Amino acid sequence: MKDTITNIIDKYLQQWAIKGLNILPIKTIEPEMCDPEQDLTIEWKRWLPVKSKVTDTEIADMENDIGYKLPGSYKIFLKHKHFYELNIFDVSFSSHIINCWQNGLRQLIFEGYPRELLIDKGFVPFAMYSDWGLLCFNTAKKTEGNEYEIVLWDHDNWRKVEFKYQNFTTMMVALDAEEDKRNTIT
Repeated sequence: MKDTITNIIDKYLQQWAIKGLNILPIKTIEPEMCDPEQDLTIEWKRWLPVKSKVTDTEIADMENDIGYKLPGSYKIFLKHKHFYELNIFDVSFSSHIINCWQNGLRQLIFEGYPRELLIDKGFVPFAMYSDWGLLCFNTAKKTEGNEYEIVLWDHDNWRKVEFKYQNFTTMMVALDAEEDKRNTIT
């Protein structure tokens, strides 16, 4: 499971760097993530993915804030690399920036949509799915090791929740396969 998840993350972060998509029009990129070879006077700055510094204590604090345990597979994701952007197929993961990784996740969970539509019902968002809505862990369906099923919460029809994947690992494998298929066609 660990190698599967980390290999997929590395594959897409590397593709972004090769294509030159790892740039942002922001004044400050965390120093540990800033490409030291770039001209710092230009507006667009190049960021580099770096080894994650996420600790078990930080994850436990996040779980306490959320009120739910996170899947072990998602913890592998959090503890692998820091990045500003990660997109695989139609999924955009929240920013996972060194020194402030919790901010992106907290914003997605607590500030995007009202609590009563998501977190209070046991849907813990962790990524955006195209322009449809949010991918969420469905904590209402208890599983071994908290490997919750993944559902799509439709932001236009907030009562609609659609099953998408058996768990986080199967989602990552499926997204990778879909992206590979898309790239083969184009």
